[in-house]
Amino acid sequence: MKYYLFEELLKRISAIVDPAKIDYIIQNHIEMDHSGSLPEMKKLCPNAKVIASPKGVEGLQKHFKQDWNFQTVKSGDILELGRRSLHFVQTPMVHWPDNMVSYCPEVKVLFSNDAFGQHIASSERFDDEFPFNILMHEAEKYYANIVLPYGRQVQKALEVVGTLDIETICPSHGLIWRSRISDIIKEYKKWSANEVENKALIIYDTMWKSTEKIAHTIQEAFEEKDVHTKMFNLQMNHISDIMTEILTAKYICIGSPTLNNNILPTVSAFLTYLKGLAPKSRIGLAFGSYGWGGQSVGIIENELKQCGFDILEQIRIQYIPDEKTLTKEKEKLLDQLTKLTM
Repeated sequence: MKYYLFEELLKRISAIVDPAKIDYIIQNHIEMDHSGSLPEMKKLCPNAKVIASPKGVEGLQKHFKQDWNFQTVKSGDILELGRRSLHFVQTPMVHWPDNMVSYCPEVKVLFSNDAFGQHIASSERFDDEFPFNILMHEAEKYYANIVLPYGRQVQKALEVVGTLDIETICPSHGLIWRSRISDIIKEYKKWSANEVENKALIIYDTMWKSTEKIAHTIQEAFEEKDVHTKMFNLQMNHISDIMTEILTAKYICIGSPTLNNNILPTVSAFLTYLKGLAPKSRIGLAFGSYGWGGQSVGIIENELKQCGFDILEQIRIQYIPDEKTLTKEKEKLLDQLTKLTM
């Protein structure tokens, strides 16, 4: 729990048990939204063991500089609690090196840490109490913006989860899964495999609407090929919402005019964000307008290549594009799309 929410955390815990009687604190993850309240909590339960993975213990010591009573656990280790037990499974890089999950077989509950999470703050607590389409969209958004780079690690974790008898999944963020567990696991399998749909995203910023004209021409070409298309002006759309769409998009088209021999800051920021989340198996297209230097399109194309994308021929037009020029570029793009589907 974040440090500034400690009082709320304490109130909820104290309603169930005297903190001084707590024997164990399970730290599945050390990121500060999970561990920020730990120093204050430890003051109230000084005898409690702090249980974490090897990387978790190392990280907590570096975070807080405290010589607490740590207990290191690894995959396969079991903490006996009397009538119940906790089985630990390390899930490194889903999404930090220290990550692990805890499973209680007696009640068939998986405490899944960040996996299967959503950024939903709601008075409803369970998946069947909340609109399912919104829940799944938020789970998709969470995956796309946090977990996406770690698809292989997610697949390994899913293999382990598949061996467990689970009736409830309690993620660290968002709603608890109890009725739609198979649905979220199915989506995680798809997302972690980098499965894409026949969908094109056209992402751009524009100064005097010339680059926007090119964007609309690209949209027309994809739609003529029955490719589902969405456009995003970076002045009006948040990058986290765009990344959610990128999670399942085959074509990523990015455009900017040239500004001071470079690209617009919004486009630069988005490309940095995109590279960090590292989607695979995509096809990229760079486009833009310019007055004299014209460096923007080449810069974008180079960034898309660094992402490992296959590249369509760039569209680079000086000043305001006329209909004849736009039609020519559209026909060239249509030819390329035809060849891709042959």
